[in-house]
Amino acid sequence: MQQDSGKGRQEVSLVGRILSLETMLLLMGVASLVYGIVNGVETSILWGVVIIPGVFILMKVRKKDWQKHWQDLEAEQKAHGGQKNPPSDPPREK
Repeated sequence: MQQDSGKGRQEVSLVGRILSLETMLLLMGVASLVYGIVNGVETSILWGVVIIPGVFILMKVRKKDWQKHWQDLEAEQKAHGGQKNPPSDPPREK
C-alpha cells in the first residue's frame, strides 16, 4: 500500500510541475509568438520574444535563490543548536 501513496505523490508532483507558473508563462509566450507570426501582429511577436527567455531566466534565478535560502537556514539552525525558537517581537515604544 505504500507504493500506491508514493505513486499518488509522484502524480501530484507531476501535475504540479505541469501546471506550474513557469510552464503557464512559457505556454503564454509561445502562444503569443505563434499568434503574432500567423497573424502578422508585431506586438504579439515582441511579447513572445520577451516572455520566452524571461521564463528561463526566472527559473534559473528561483533555483539559485532556493538553494541559497536552504543553505542559510541550515547554517542558522546549526548556529542555534537546532532549537526552533519563534522570533520575538520588538518592544513597543510608548
